Amino acid sequence: MTELRCRRTETPEADTEEDERRREPGVRTAHVNGPVSTEVEEADGADQQKDGGEVKEEEDAQHKQEEAHRPESSARRSKMSAASVFLQRLVRVFFGSLAAVACGMLYAVYLSMYHDRKFWFSSRQELEREITFQEGSGLYYYYYKHMLKAPSFERGFYELTLDNKTVSGQTINVVERLSLYPELITSFIYRVTSSQDLVEPIYFYIGAVFGLQAVYVTALFVCSWVMSGTWVAGMLAVAWYVINRPDTTKVDHAIPLRDNWALPYFSCQVAALTGFLTNNISSATEMFCYLTMSATTLTFLLVWEHSHYVLFIQGLCLFLLDSFDLVPPRKMADIHKVYLSSLFLAYLFQFQNPTLLSSPLLSLLIGSVLARYFQQKMKMGPLVARVMKLFLHFYLVFTTGITFSYLVKKLVPVSESDFVLKFLEMKFGLNTTTDFVTNFLLCQESFQTPGQDLFLRLTQASVLPFYLLVLAICLLSTLQTIYRRLSGQPMKTNLRLEDGRIGEQPEVIYHVFHTLLFGGLALLFDGMKYLWTPYVCMFTAFGVCSPELWMTVFKWLKLKSIHPVVLSLILSTAVPTIIGFSLWREYCPRVIAELSDLQEFYDTDTVELISWIRSQAPAAAVFAGSPQLLGAVKLCSGSAVTSLPLYSDIDLLRRTEDTYQVYAMRSAEDVYKILTSQKTNYVIVEESICNELSLNKGCRIKDLLDIANGHVVYDKGEIYSFSKHGRFCQEIKLNYSPYTNYFTRVFWNRSYHVYKVNSVISFQY
Repeated sequence: MTELRCRRTETPEADTEEDERRREPGVRTAHVNGPVSTEVEEADGADQQKDGGEVKEEEDAQHKQEEAHRPESSARRSKMSAASVFLQRLVRVFFGSLAAVACGMLYAVYLSMYHDRKFWFSSRQELEREITFQEGSGLYYYYYKHMLKAPSFERGFYELTLDNKTVSGQTINVVERLSLYPELITSFIYRVTSSQDLVEPIYFYIGAVFGLQAVYVTALFVCSWVMSGTWVAGMLAVAWYVINRPDTTKVDHAIPLRDNWALPYFSCQVAALTGFLTNNISSATEMFCYLTMSATTLTFLLVWEHSHYVLFIQGLCLFLLDSFDLVPPRKMADIHKVYLSSLFLAYLFQFQNPTLLSSPLLSLLIGSVLARYFQQKMKMGPLVARVMKLFLHFYLVFTTGITFSYLVKKLVPVSESDFVLKFLEMKFGLNTTTDFVTNFLLCQESFQTPGQDLFLRLTQASVLPFYLLVLAICLLSTLQTIYRRLSGQPMKTNLRLEDGRIGEQPEVIYHVFHTLLFGGLALLFDGMKYLWTPYVCMFTAFGVCSPELWMTVFKWLKLKSIHPVVLSLILSTAVPTIIGFSLWREYCPRVIAELSDLQEFYDTDTVELISWIRSQAPAAAVFAGSPQLLGAVKLCSGSAVTSLPLYSDIDLLRRTEDTYQVYAMRSAEDVYKILTSQKTNYVIVEESICNELSLNKGCRIKDLLDIANGHVVYDKGEIYSFSKHGRFCQEIKLNYSPYTNYFTRVFWNRSYHVYKVNSVISFQY
């Protein structure tokens, strides 16, 4: 049987018959080999059919089981990998968020301790605490106190909208004029939360400001983290921000200033905008960024009168992104909606403020929308055609914007618009003027060119060298991306580390434009450093911690000896680690020393002056003096004043010029007429202004007044003051006629002389 079975399996006929039997197991085939062989073959065929069927069934069952288990195992494997990735991402986000919040809280605690050590704040009386608000910033705190003293929030708000107790002879809306929404909201929260029994009003106020500073550094942390992909960049950004604190914030000495309230919201807006511009984000994340951007943009416009200028610079950055086709049109349309809706709501909340209608931001938005409508095919065609269309687009946008602004100013007169242009002409040396207000603003420290000490401090903190390196790499990569886009090449949305194209990330391109424009303004105006330096810290921290930046460099160098991906990952970890260690070693002892040193700040003469005003001056008295001093007088006594420390209001600046005439070479009669026209009862003469000694001679108050009044003589390049009258502030101290006819000295100390403006002129000789 074995031989027969083997022989049959070797012949093709046997194979065919076996296959037929497998296909038709019920059919038997007869052969001519005889009965025995037929029976044997039938028996063997039956056995073989039985064995083959069982084997086939087992194989089929095994294949079915494998096929059934294969998708289950692959699905289980993919689920496990997805779960592990999600878990890793969740852990990374948790620890990064924890680090961001910790950095913000530690910075707020540090500011609180430093402020208390610097001014001995906790051991001072209420009057002495209020005097520590410098640069006239205490004026804003006065309205916070007013809201708390009002019988109700509604009554206090109404009194501020029709205030006739601040500027003598005027009824003004101080909520609109001074942007008092921070004080309104803070006082409302203080009332609603019943914090009267828990914390003093002044501590609640400065605690709110310090809390916003914590939000500020947290937003910088998040922005650097989003761009680099690692929260180590956020910690490095916060470290650089704290180390360069004199150049990043003014919260140390002037807590209530508007920019201390506004810039944290701007930082949150920039962080939300950064996330919104990022490619490949989920719809939920994009919506969250959009809503955050909308809320912070509106708040930023409400709390600072100069915010629309800052947003105009940001709008220029986004305009460049859109013109070079570096961001999807859908996102640009959403950003335009945010700007327009925020401007409209701010216009309503600020009592139809005409300044917002003539703002350059609105003109830019109108120009870009109209130009896009007329140039719908601007982003199509070859390189030369697109460049020509681009120049035409720029021309249309700015021409339309300037025309719109001109028409708005004709329909709605804005007092400060023409003055801003005149000021810029003087700043850039295109013209000269003897106008006191223009020259006075040009001499303010914030409007002067920054000195070399700013860049020396940034270099010593190691931020400036790395900033220039990161900026150069990102700028070159951005220029390459712009060239590729103008040539018609599409942008890659799914960038890998191996691509080495950091300049194709829209959020990186935005920050390149952002830091270039704000940096250019910081080179012209020293005050702009508070908008530029924090983002220098953030942008530099992102760069040194980003593997994409190092990979871009290695792609340019065509590095082959070492795998560039591995080297970029190593450098993105090693470089920030070395920088962080060096900063910790050098600056941590300094920061701790600042908290341990007890500084002495006690202005005895100002305390004496305010105490005399509180006890001796009538409640309805009107005081004249320098704007900074009048801010303290208004805060501590509540008396009406002739001017306010607000440099964005031209009318108040003109009143300040009139008040400053006490330091000019004017007659007693002229000064008396000026002061009585402002309904002044007392005038405060400051020794620091009257006898000011300064290396910058042309920027002293008395020099500016002499130039404006024509009391100067030019001789061989030197300026000499000359007038038939002596300097009023010096002559009045001699107590002789005619000065004693118009004024009576009622108080004096080393720093201040207070004279009562006589209501009845007594002619004494």
